[in-house]
Amino acid sequence: MFKPGTKVSPRFIIRRLKVDYFIFFNISVSIKEAMKIGFIGGGRLAFALANGFTSAGLAKPDEITASCHPADVLSADAFKTLGATALFENKSVVERSEVIIVSVKPDVVGKALREVKDLQASGNKLFISVAMGVSTASIEKMLPSTARVIRVMPNTPALVKEGAAALCRGKLTTDEDVKLATQLFRAVGTCDEVPEYQMDAVTALSGSGPAYIYMMIESLADGGVRCGLPRDLALRLATQTTLGTAAMLKNGGHPAAMKDNVTSPAGSTAEGTYHLEKNGLRAAVIGAVKAAEERCKQVNRELSEKL
Repeated sequence: MFKPGTKVSPRFIIRRLKVDYFIFFNISVSIKEAMKIGFIGGGRLAFALANGFTSAGLAKPDEITASCHPADVLSADAFKTLGATALFENKSVVERSEVIIVSVKPDVVGKALREVKDLQASGNKLFISVAMGVSTASIEKMLPSTARVIRVMPNTPALVKEGAAALCRGKLTTDEDVKLATQLFRAVGTCDEVPEYQMDAVTALSGSGPAYIYMMIESLADGGVRCGLPRDLALRLATQTTLGTAAMLKNGGHPAAMKDNVTSPAGSTAEGTYHLEKNGLRAAVIGAVKAAEERCKQVNRELSEKL
């Protein structure tokens, strides 16, 4: 590092040792905390999660295993490009992993988990299900009695690491399991713990919410087109306005107060918000969330009968 005879101050040596220690310590922690993660189901959400986990240093690519549908070669190739292992059966995923994320459609959960129920490797492992509407009790019935289960409801913005997720615990779940699952899903957005009876409301709000926001953005753009703007410009303005507004809310403040800040007396914004109120925007959105929640409950009952 230095030429012979170079004078080095004690302060520099101490500072250099601190830097070396910091680098070594952080590498050690990263490797120690990295875990073997498996995915039963290797679709877009599973890949987005795997990508987020590796980017955050929570897992090394070569310690991630995913089972893909035999016909889904593109998903398998995506995992391989990441440096992970892609398989076409579930048993090896469970055997190779410490944490197993169940990322299949709700009506396939039963078949997928029954394939691995009798594996000795399935016991004492953490299974995290992202299958909509499948309760922790239903999942626990399909696994060995010693398996720990967490249910998570993510949403599609997790694909761009801006997801909003909520989780609930099963009967054997530990606080450490919850901390781990929270850490994993915060790699692709936010994650909060809720009691399981609130999961239908979470699904109706944040799970279905992107569809409501897309409709709002589309409507804003259509309004711009009606006023004479080119469609591509109108959509770009509507999208960026939504993105910027959400970013301002993340910095703190209540939406009602922030709305008032941009609403001048007798101005154009006041006229626009009056039109929205008169035509029942609030009631329509609140009603949509409630209707989606009721549908979630119905789907849950139907799934419970089938599983």
